[in-house]
Amino acid sequence: MKKGLLLNADISALISRLGHTDEIVIADAGLPIPATTQRIDLALTQGLPAFLSVLEVVTCEMQVEKAIIAQEMKTNNPQLHHALLMLLSQLGQRQGNTIATEYISHQAFKTRTALSRAVIRTGECSPFANVILCSGVTF
Repeated sequence: MKKGLLLNADISALISRLGHTDEIVIADAGLPIPATTQRIDLALTQGLPAFLSVLEVVTCEMQVEKAIIAQEMKTNNPQLHHALLMLLSQLGQRQGNTIATEYISHQAFKTRTALSRAVIRTGECSPFANVILCSGVTF
């Protein structure tokens, strides 16, 4: 049995196949997922699993160099926005790099998900609880 925190086989396989600058999305329960993009659906019920919980476990295994966030999160979900920025700051410290943060409109965010390797759907039901993670390198 795998020792690490990440036990989900689909997510583990996804991360192992990422190359530099490849993108994955961690999404709330309502984000539309393009039919051409792999969907890893973790949603059990409203709020489970939570967006931040999934993000924490995924980033234990994934090297992240940039995060892309819908600018609407700042005003429509400021508490989650603050928590996300704190998590990304802590992650950067653990990884030994600064994680760049880019803001785009929610409409542009939805369009960009089609370029992602996969969308991991959580049970999060708060507004704009989505992030695109851009893969970095460990060397």
